[in-house]
Amino acid sequence: MAASFSISSSAVSLPHGTLSYLEAGCGAPVVLLHGIGSAACSFQAQFEGLAPRWRVLAWNAPGYGGSAGFHEDWPTVDDYSEAVETWLAALSIDAVHFVGHSLGSLIAARVAAKHPERVKSLTLSSCAIGHACLPVAERERLLAGRIGDVDTLGPRAMAEMRGPRLLGPDASLKHIRAVVDNMASVDPRGYAQAARMLSSGDMLADVTSLSRQVPVQVIFGTADIITPPEANLRVATARAGIVVATIESAGHALYVEAADRFNAILEQFWATLP
Repeated sequence: MAASFSISSSAVSLPHGTLSYLEAGCGAPVVLLHGIGSAACSFQAQFEGLAPRWRVLAWNAPGYGGSAGFHEDWPTVDDYSEAVETWLAALSIDAVHFVGHSLGSLIAARVAAKHPERVKSLTLSSCAIGHACLPVAERERLLAGRIGDVDTLGPRAMAEMRGPRLLGPDASLKHIRAVVDNMASVDPRGYAQAARMLSSGDMLADVTSLSRQVPVQVIFGTADIITPPEANLRVATARAGIVVATIESAGHALYVEAADRFNAILEQFWATLP
């Protein structure tokens, strides 16, 4: 059945340059923040499932899609969170339901820690905790490996190598191709900037500091080998009162391969809120 709504592509001007985003639907706003190897278009199933009842917005992070990258090569999570805040202010949007996936969850957690008044709820999925607490040598190794892959192989070959690992053992070929194609579209400079931000990020510190007034849930797939269940559970226990939802046999890109279940978890959570 064809969707009964249209997804519009728009852009706003921010201090670092243009930021592009997708939008559909009406109602309370839901903001989707993608991961390091993805883009706004990867949330097609969330637009289809949620836009009939919610105003759904998905950004292309700086350096992704049609969004300008940062001027500096080593941006921090504060730079990305400030871009989120400025983007929403440009649209005159106040409090929203944030849904972050992987690197997007790291950004969403920082926005919530700095500006809890902007957050109706916070969903952190396939949590990329950040590498700030790792030994320096390990941080440097992980960063060099990630940037080295895209520099040496190029985005398409990197995606063919890395992409299938983002899904669970039962993922369809359709979903594997979608994840690979999204990753293949990354811009090497924007990807490298995001990788450097990940290297310095610390989601656990932000979640620990969150006000108890901010409703939080963590969603993860039991077959995730990128951000394994134990990493997500560390986030879920960083502050009291965090709701945990799991999707059996789903991998890292659970919002793609188990979209109906993922969307249902979101709406079930939002239905419990005042």
